[in-house]
Amino acid sequence: MLTVEEAITGRRSIRAFLDTPVPRETIDRILTIAGRAPSGSNIQPWKVWVLEGEVRKALSAELKAQHDAGIEGEWPYAYYPVTWRDPYLARRRACGFGLYAKVGIAKGDTAAMKAQHGRNFLFFDAPVGLIFTIDDDMEVGSWLDYGMFLQSIMVAARAFGLETCPQAAFAPRHKTIKKRLGIPDSEMVVCGMALGYADRSNTVNEFTPERLPLGQFVHYVDALKGD
Repeated sequence: MLTVEEAITGRRSIRAFLDTPVPRETIDRILTIAGRAPSGSNIQPWKVWVLEGEVRKALSAELKAQHDAGIEGEWPYAYYPVTWRDPYLARRRACGFGLYAKVGIAKGDTAAMKAQHGRNFLFFDAPVGLIFTIDDDMEVGSWLDYGMFLQSIMVAARAFGLETCPQAAFAPRHKTIKKRLGIPDSEMVVCGMALGYADRSNTVNEFTPERLPLGQFVHYVDALKGD
């Protein structure tokens, strides 16, 4: 059994999975554990749509076809800043270029970059795809709660030998997703997530973006400033 530290620090966004099925009871256990995540006034704003087998493959095929045809999606919410600036722009570029280098995509090879991005819609071949929704009248606080729920899934999965990849790429395809899954108009697609057993032989899974040292985001306050 992994320690909490091992489960968190060993987590990676896995982009190549084996086709080994995941028992439903295991999925249920992971989601039950994650359901213990905190939320303001315990309102638990999360909703999960679990896709397996032919249902997952059919939705993936439709979304991938849209992507390949150049059909643009539309974000249902603002995920990224309107105007990019450093240090965030530099971190984003480092992550993207680092991933592409790991899979042998040269800088400027837009066709290969598009193909790699398109694999999101296949859930990177994971046997289980998760789509997360939230009622569209929920406020920012509930979205903060949602992040803790998503992290809990990703950490809990590792206790069962499983890995994940959280995928914002699904949000802009929300119209197709809601239509095909029967999701009510009153719900907003937050993101997707691939769940399964990692393909350890695929080098893409060796990619690990750097994390900031404490000195860049932690401030110990030893004295209060005057008025």
